[in-house]
Amino acid sequence: MIAKEVKDLLTNKMTIISRGEEKSLCLVGPVKLPVQLDDEVIHFNWYTWLPLDDKKMDKETVLESLSEKNLAALQQSSVLVYGDLENADKALVRMHSICHTGDIFGSKRCDCGYQLRQSMRMIAENGCGALFYLADHEGRGIGLVSKTFAYLLQQEGYDTVEANHALGFDDDIRSYDDALSVLNYLRNKPVTLITNNPKKLAALVARGLSAEDHLSLWGDISEFNQHYLKTKIEKAGHIPEKTAGSFIG
Repeated sequence: MIAKEVKDLLTNKMTIISRGEEKSLCLVGPVKLPVQLDDEVIHFNWYTWLPLDDKKMDKETVLESLSEKNLAALQQSSVLVYGDLENADKALVRMHSICHTGDIFGSKRCDCGYQLRQSMRMIAENGCGALFYLADHEGRGIGLVSKTFAYLLQQEGYDTVEANHALGFDDDIRSYDDALSVLNYLRNKPVTLITNNPKKLAALVARGLSAEDHLSLWGDISEFNQHYLKTKIEKAGHIPEKTAGSFIG
């Protein structure tokens, strides 16, 4: 049993987001998170969320069930919030899909690590925004081990889309529903999405949220990821930027 004083402290930092027929979410936070970004410490507010199997679960039940869930073996997403996300006139939002190789190891086979850090810089410079880190999006939703197999196929000449198809997956099976529910809770005003991917814009609009604009994010283009980025433009419909298009093309 969790002590009453602990429950009192933590339930004040929990919000149950009801979503009708869909699973409810338990949003946890904010946690004050100082982040080293280049030569500066930027102070973010950090939240995580957990889909609830039972719509009737309350905050205390969620807390009491934590030790039984083995959450370390599963995937939980989170969001970094900077500034007054609820009220600011202009907010930048990045829906960032986890990339174990790019985000952690700095792999040059993709541009994910660059996009992660650059999005944080852009949000801080804007004065307000949110970076969603979507933990069940590895390999466009196929998972880390499947992504490893896809990488092996890419080494033999397959492109990203062909490799996913060869393994029995669609080229992109990511869902943004949970993240958009959290965004809708945190902010009702329009946002500017940091993305090259029109599917992310479409997902936001389909959920009734409004995007004033999008900002493309191209960079860290090299011989190692040139084919990968070209496939994004030609097969996944990503929005090219002139400088990126000329290099990749």
